[in-house]
Amino acid sequence: MRRLLELSLLGIACCAARPALAQEGSRAVEDIRVVPVENVTIDYAQVLRVEPVYQTLRATRTEERCDPLPAPAVPAKSKDQPGVFSRMVDSVKGLFSHDEPAAAPAPAPAKGANCRIVQVGREFQRPIAYDVDYVYKGTKYRSRLAEDPGNRLRLRVSVTPWETEAQPLATP
Repeated sequence: MRRLLELSLLGIACCAARPALAQEGSRAVEDIRVVPVENVTIDYAQVLRVEPVYQTLRATRTEERCDPLPAPAVPAKSKDQPGVFSRMVDSVKGLFSHDEPAAAPAPAPAKGANCRIVQVGREFQRPIAYDVDYVYKGTKYRSRLAEDPGNRLRLRVSVTPWETEAQPLATP
């Protein structure tokens, strides 16, 4: 009997507390928002144009530059010097005779004459990105990509419903 009394009191207490909990629970239901799930597919677009974007690098180095020495003055031809015909005859004679004429040593180029150290600048260009124009389902787009995509561009297409303001769920 005592057990029956305890269960009755417990049942009455639960019934009295239920309207109070329902009021607090309805506030919690108003704060719940439904977030639509993103629908994702993979598709391809036709590439129209690829334009590389270049980075310009500048570098300098030092190198030695020498001005050319003025050519020695050629003396004017005098009547005492042999002509073309006599030089040709002398060279043919030299082939058949064993006497070697004393050849004058060639003058050594003057090293370091009119030379100076100068800074030489150089520019290098390398592609760092690509501006890609492509068409997908009749609409033209442009994106900057790290690599040249070729003729087709792989796309990640995401579709999500647009909601101006999320409506709260109705209370049961």
